[in-house]
Amino acid sequence: MQCHKISLAISVALSSPFVLAESSNFEESVENIVVVSSRIAMPLREVATSISVVTEEDLAQRGYVSFVEALRTQVAINTSSSGGIGSVSSLRVRGEEGYRTLVRIDGVDISDPTGVQVQPQLAHLVSSNITRVEILRGSQGLVYGADAGGVINVSTGRQQEGMFGSVTAEAGRYKSRNLSAEIGGTSGSLEYYISAADYSTEGFNARVSDTELADNDGYDNTTIHTRLAYKVSDNLHLGLVARTNDGEGEFDACGFGDSFTHLCSSDFHQDNVRFHAEYEHGDTNHQVALVKTLVERENFNQGIASFLTKGFAERLEYIGNAEIGDNSQLVWGFDWEKEVISTANQGRIQKGYYVEYQSEVLSDTFLTAGARYDDNEDFGEHLSYRLSAAKLWSLAEGELKLRTSYGTGFRAPSVFEVEYNRGPFAFAPASETQLKEEQSKGYEFGVGYTNDQGSSYEIVYFDQKIEDSIFFDLSGFSGYLQDIGTSFSEGLEVIINQSLADELVLTANYTYNDTEDTSGEQRLRRPKHLANIGLSYSLNRLQFTANMRFVRDFTDIGGELPNYDLVDISARYQVDDNLLLFARIENAFDTEYQDLAAFNTSGAALNAGLKYHF
Repeated sequence: MQCHKISLAISVALSSPFVLAESSNFEESVENIVVVSSRIAMPLREVATSISVVTEEDLAQRGYVSFVEALRTQVAINTSSSGGIGSVSSLRVRGEEGYRTLVRIDGVDISDPTGVQVQPQLAHLVSSNITRVEILRGSQGLVYGADAGGVINVSTGRQQEGMFGSVTAEAGRYKSRNLSAEIGGTSGSLEYYISAADYSTEGFNARVSDTELADNDGYDNTTIHTRLAYKVSDNLHLGLVARTNDGEGEFDACGFGDSFTHLCSSDFHQDNVRFHAEYEHGDTNHQVALVKTLVERENFNQGIASFLTKGFAERLEYIGNAEIGDNSQLVWGFDWEKEVISTANQGRIQKGYYVEYQSEVLSDTFLTAGARYDDNEDFGEHLSYRLSAAKLWSLAEGELKLRTSYGTGFRAPSVFEVEYNRGPFAFAPASETQLKEEQSKGYEFGVGYTNDQGSSYEIVYFDQKIEDSIFFDLSGFSGYLQDIGTSFSEGLEVIINQSLADELVLTANYTYNDTEDTSGEQRLRRPKHLANIGLSYSLNRLQFTANMRFVRDFTDIGGELPNYDLVDISARYQVDDNLLLFARIENAFDTEYQDLAAFNTSGAALNAGLKYHF
């Protein structure tokens, strides 16, 4: 196991970056360290769960404005949106619903407590100023919560001595415009980082049924993100993260009867604040955080307010870890969370406690065993757990890794789901259904090889099951029903990262996902075959990147949707040490396709811009 001080430094820098890098060796180590599996720093080679890492260079090469679009290039991830950027978006990891995936930005949980299900509003998340993404695939999010079927851990800025910053400007089709800036640095014991992004587009006609008006559905987004860190002493560090996200969008098909129209709009506002303190004592580290989330959402029908939702979440988190001997450590913690929909006077409290033991039981053999106890105010007590193991073998020019993990969890019906069935808009059978918690479990086996030149290859088999999943009655629109029985996602992941030459790099992934609901039918909006092939070619100051995406065998309400292939191409030219020019064509061959049966998607879109950094 890695020594405690290095582990602590990297953990702090990546999970809630509040401490400065102290040496160049620290910065070199970061690339091979992840925190998403257990919320503490761990060498990636020792981790037995499935983790994807997206670096700042990966994001810059492809250049997507939408964070959802950037994630689509990763293995086992499928997304669907009801239109362009800013429209309602869903992200599924290994075929499971987006509300089972947690998203944290610099340690801040950005879940919306007022939603139908408590989940992040990914439609309003732009990729500007994001420097690293770690994705935990599968139902293995024990330390984040029993309902965390997957976790996306996002970092912004960087740890760097002195002051740094950048300004980026971009424009493209649909009269889109994207402006962003960042500045960060250190001053004595204080570290600071501030970023801002402003995006707008006139969009395109999002709804297939909008044939008469056929208006464009535009979107505007402003995001401001700040984090501060103060080193009180060698053992005590304080930090603050504050984030504001505003989104204004137009959409189609709202209202009923005579009030039905395609002239609809929405306003979204979310504030997040996280105060963090960390204390190190010997071989033990303690972190405590207070988090507050405020959300306000409002829809408008032809400019007249028709639906307003306000709410908040309050969270207290504690996590500790300590070395036990030379080869083991213990991780433990608790969380207390209150979710409230204030416009409906509805709320709930849930408490959780967890512990995980990590050990190198034999040379290059790593085991973890963890358990979590949750007490939900409405749905009682639940116990979940996670077990994992990894074995490494050194080969002539690389390392072979065999790993496996198993995890369980549960999700209580959201406040909205429960209260809707009790409200005036529900009727039988939903009004007569007493919802209960969903249960989940999943396991995986993986084998991977990494050579000394940095190329890597991995194959993973996964099997995930959901018991008694909750769904909205799309046939009778009566409310929320319980799908009694087992739904599952089972499949295979193949991941390749290969240097073909000094200037040419291949990245590829393929996901086979066989899904079934309780009636034996393929689950909606879950392609059986997903693949991405990326090529990056560098020539002096010029770099070209292409990503090809293949989607096969998927269904939506009404039946099967056509297979499709998408090609995105981008180029970057480094004019000098400070100035970068870039351009990209999304959907380069103007493919007509759908991710949802009722909605259109973007045609070929050219975007270009520049970035000045110092």
